[in-house]
Amino acid sequence: MIQQDKYTLIFFYGLFMDESVLTEKGIQPASSAIGYVDGYALHIGERATLVREEGGRTYGIMMAIDEKEAQALYADESVADYRRESVVVHLNKGVQRDAFCYNLPYDQFAGTNTEYATALFMLATKLCLPENYLSQIKKFIFERQG
Repeated sequence: MIQQDKYTLIFFYGLFMDESVLTEKGIQPASSAIGYVDGYALHIGERATLVREEGGRTYGIMMAIDEKEAQALYADESVADYRRESVVVHLNKGVQRDAFCYNLPYDQFAGTNTEYATALFMLATKLCLPENYLSQIKKFIFERQG
């Protein structure tokens, strides 16, 4: 069983879903599970973020990581503007868990990044996320190229 006082449940929806990326940053998740959050839609600018949207659903991975590691991860300059928010993650068999995710404030959302969107699409495919969700990610690749 996971020691809740040491670990924080974080819902990752971008490239941090790749445990090897976290491992390279010195983070060893205690556990992980695929799930989704409702009421949020994925948006990709320079990086990914979630935006509140009625009817939205974003898939990702909930991981239990050390609280100090979570703080250090989001202290990095590339994601320092992200803000922690509470979410409810829906897992298999109707299980729900309270967790945190980090989102970029809307007023700081800008740019496009086809390479990021492509890498996220490839990772989401590898993780076997639902086909309709993969189609949503794919739109960020092609709409930027047109």
